[in-house]
Amino acid sequence: MANTSPQNEDTLRGFGFAFCAYVLWGFLPLYMKYLAHVPAIEVVAHRVLWSVPVAGLVLMLLGRTGDIGRVLRDPRSLAMGCVTAALISVNWGVYVWSIAQDRALDAALGYYINPLFSVFLGSVLLGERLNRLQWAAVLLALFAVLVLTFENGSLPWPALALTTTWGFYAYFKRSLPIGPNQGFLLEVLILMPFALGYLVWLWFAGGGHFVPVTFDMWLLVGCGIVTAVPLLLYANGAKGLRLTTIGIMQYIAPTMIMLVAVFVFDEPFGEARAIAFPMIWAALGLYTYAMFRGRNA
Repeated sequence: MANTSPQNEDTLRGFGFAFCAYVLWGFLPLYMKYLAHVPAIEVVAHRVLWSVPVAGLVLMLLGRTGDIGRVLRDPRSLAMGCVTAALISVNWGVYVWSIAQDRALDAALGYYINPLFSVFLGSVLLGERLNRLQWAAVLLALFAVLVLTFENGSLPWPALALTTTWGFYAYFKRSLPIGPNQGFLLEVLILMPFALGYLVWLWFAGGGHFVPVTFDMWLLVGCGIVTAVPLLLYANGAKGLRLTTIGIMQYIAPTMIMLVAVFVFDEPFGEARAIAFPMIWAALGLYTYAMFRGRNA
């Protein structure tokens, strides 16, 4: 059974693990850009397939593989694992597509909004009461989305898809009776038959980019490492940090993604984003202040 007691003190080990995870997530668009010519569903299939040995090796070294067998024998836990697996696969697919289609700024926006969406989700589904500052932060984020929608003539759907899938993923993940490392392996094991089946069909159809001894092949194999390692680092780092510290550190990745999008990928920031992003940052400032004030109350 995973330890769910809150962490009351920050540890250097926890900070190091979490910081490395967020930095790796921040640089992930650079890796995925090299696979922009590969369909997103194929990239996701390889992310699933090659994450299995990485996550499995970690659990073997930790001696915790027995937890997976216990969950696989519990229909309710297995069903919840299927839900979280479906959500994370959609999240990965939207993210990969966004990078390939020069919409990395939408990805950054989605991950900026995510903590505010999680607060709103807690209010709606868990009955958690929001104070005025928290409601102000949520409404400000909503207005920012409306600004982008009005200016561009359509919803920034990649950002909203990333926000909602990750938010519900985190919500349902709470119901899994195992630790985050075991939970991740469970999810990729559930997804593996679908990923493998798709890749085999692709191979027989004469498509796909997994050709032996090519740069694409090594990049696709590496998807397992760039997917599993940050998640496992984060899972272990979170155990050594306070929730407020994690709340602040989660802004590292979207900030790096935004900087990469603007200065490396040369995506246009535009007038609408010049208005919407400061609104999001202001909302996050209110959210952070409310979080610290609530902790110190």
